Amino acid sequence: MQYYDKNIIQKLPQLVDYFKSGIDDENKNISHCILFWGADIQTQCELALEIARLLNCKESGSDNCECLNCRWIREQTHPAVKIYTRLDYKEASENISDEEGSSGGKKNINVAQARGIISELAVTSDYHRVYIFCDRDEDGNLLPLNKINFPEVTSNALLKTFEEPPQNTTFIFLTNDKNDVISTVVSRAQSFFVPSKNSSAQNYELVENLLNNYWNIERNNVLDFENNLLNLVENNGAVEIFEQMENYMFMLMKNNFENKILFQRLLKDLEHVETAKRQATLTPPMNDTTICENLAFKMILG
Repeated sequence: MQYYDKNIIQKLPQLVDYFKSGIDDENKNISHCILFWGADIQTQCELALEIARLLNCKESGSDNCECLNCRWIREQTHPAVKIYTRLDYKEASENISDEEGSSGGKKNINVAQARGIISELAVTSDYHRVYIFCDRDEDGNLLPLNKINFPEVTSNALLKTFEEPPQNTTFIFLTNDKNDVISTVVSRAQSFFVPSKNSSAQNYELVENLLNNYWNIERNNVLDFENNLLNLVENNGAVEIFEQMENYMFMLMKNNFENKILFQRLLKDLEHVETAKRQATLTPPMNDTTICENLAFKMILG
């Protein structure tokens, strides 16, 4: 199944530009462990493969580069760029215990498979190796990581490797929610909320006044911000307002890419807004007042 989509550059220009800038830095200034989270696992995988392409490109990294590495990654045949799911391993042990993560029925990524990764990394490579961890079904549809398909025993077997990987190695994890991956992995990864590929079609007119220069709001005005946010939520619905907030923040990221401090602030606040949106869709949902209070204090007080 084809997972790479060259249109990812148009879908998520802010995030692609962010990673390209770090990769173009002479010190390859991006984390060796990256965690993507959000509802759209397919888009996360497309972004992960684009990062792999930029890390391995032998030319300029341009959208239409035809170097061998770029062609391989577009075709998903690159020897050092691998999507790892419980169904994609060929060397799973037949004698592994349940405590180590059973390979019977291919229920999860198990310890035998983790050992295979460690052994593979012991061999030097001329490429930048990228390991993309997620899940998929028998039809090839991508699914998020969770504590069942990527259990703690497997994660722990790889923790030292995640913490101190060989040179030119990057691990990328795809999940719906950071809480679905064990905390020791999350603590070693740089996390990014990845919106749905359909988000760009939505507007932000309802929240534009609320969020205009919100990062300059004085701390003692946090209650005013909270009340204005709550009014918008009560009049228009929580999910609609939080989605518009995400769209507005992505617009700001695109327009303030060179301002690294603001860019990082927006990335962090995007996570807070996505958390609020998830809280609003719980069954039963959290109280709007509580959600808005928590979000306001995180965005304004940090």
